[in-house]
Amino acid sequence: MSFGDQNNPYGQPPQAAPYPQGGQPYGAYPQQGGYSGMPPVPAEMPGVTKAARIFMWIIAVSHLAIAGIYGVALAAFNDVVKNSDDTSVDMDKVADFGKGLIGFLVALAAVFAVIGIILALRYAKGGNGVRVGSIVYASFAIISGIVNIGAWGLGLVVFILAILTIVFCAKRASAEWFQRPRY
Repeated sequence: MSFGDQNNPYGQPPQAAPYPQGGQPYGAYPQQGGYSGMPPVPAEMPGVTKAARIFMWIIAVSHLAIAGIYGVALAAFNDVVKNSDDTSVDMDKVADFGKGLIGFLVALAAVFAVIGIILALRYAKGGNGVRVGSIVYASFAIISGIVNIGAWGLGLVVFILAILTIVFCAKRASAEWFQRPRY
């Protein structure tokens, strides 16, 4: 008994079903309702995207706490300057610089918190810009975490969660969620 061409070194090709076991043609998307020609839209936010959103909230709250810590440090620094016996001009310049620096850090941490809250609120209905903004925000939060590592461990929390936020926002499931069509 012979199969096909005797000179074919590969033998007879296997008989393939027209469709894979799933019942869909190769390269086709499962359909929801009628045929639209579009891939299916995620109905619910993926788990990694939900986790990134929670991390954004924690990072924002941590920045609020860091702003509070710097605010307390500013008040303590101001008390030390007022109770100082040194009244030289150089001491006043150093004290003013120190108060300005700590005040800047309070404002910066507060702005970071507000930006994080806005981004976290936009996860449900925001577009791809929210995902990109979250990645950029988390990149700056890594730096913020390193700078604030001594703030009762909050800097370490911010550092770790910022890295995880970048990883989770860069995943395909998150990209599909933020790039889904909105009607």
